[in-house]
Amino acid sequence: MTRTSALLCLGAALFCACTDVSRPPPAVGANPRIVTLAPNLTELVYAVGAGDSLVGVSAWSNYPPAARALPLIGDAFTIDQEQLALLDPDLLLVWESGTPAHTVEELRKRGFNVAVIRTRGLSDVAAAMRRIGALTGRQQAAADAADRFLADLDSLRAAHKDAEQIDVFYQVSARPLYTINSEHYVSELIDLCGGNNVFSDLADLSSAITVEAVVARNPEVMLASTDAGDDGFDEWRRWPKMAANLYGNKFLLPADELARATPRLISAGGEVCFALQQARDNRAAFRDAGQVASTSADDPRALPDRNRAARAPGR
Repeated sequence: MTRTSALLCLGAALFCACTDVSRPPPAVGANPRIVTLAPNLTELVYAVGAGDSLVGVSAWSNYPPAARALPLIGDAFTIDQEQLALLDPDLLLVWESGTPAHTVEELRKRGFNVAVIRTRGLSDVAAAMRRIGALTGRQQAAADAADRFLADLDSLRAAHKDAEQIDVFYQVSARPLYTINSEHYVSELIDLCGGNNVFSDLADLSSAITVEAVVARNPEVMLASTDAGDDGFDEWRRWPKMAANLYGNKFLLPADELARATPRLISAGGEVCFALQQARDNRAAFRDAGQVASTSADDPRALPDRNRAARAPGR
């Protein structure tokens, strides 16, 4: 998965108007021919046991491996209409945060049966599986998959309910600089791992921010996906007294798992929790080392410069 595709998957709401999830698609028969217009929707179809109904997928649909053998119909922004017509699907699944509203309307005008799926928050993943199960006649398998997902989330949350709070900045992309608010599922993962998203109060799901705003909020941890690359945090070296730099708390997390709202978010959540615990350990070690200036160690701005090597879980 490329850096560009990760940004599209995780922050697509930045670039397009959201589509209408309230409009139900016409009924489809048993064993419908399905095309998905987002990689996360491809995964969700397989998750409810309806992978055999897929006849086409969008670009970057690489999980599970069986999806790679299916015909590609473009992506959420550019659709191969000729290929789509040849596939003759009974149902198109589109992503509410990733498929532009005008694209959905155009597909409907062409006579395609379109269902819009929302996956903003963690609970939406379970709801999406149940809805896809209902659309494909796999209600029981979908209900079982949704219940497992929610139970796994509860287990992850319970395991970290007593974790010491730590301030976190999640970097969707460096140029342009984007982050997320509290409504995004990545922020929810940070929260259940005992972290505090320093930009939870933003009005939009994903927003452009300034470097100065990040420095002002002085996060103790910086997270990004592995698609950011080894230079993904280079911008922040200019502020050696920022807490995340002082503690050596800059971590890269597996891109595909984190960028897609699917059951694999359980694995991504485990990586987030692991990173935040390492961050707490780094913070404690820094403070315990006696590197304290004339004021309290609780104020990272009062501490001397001391950068430590960052660890990148999952890489």
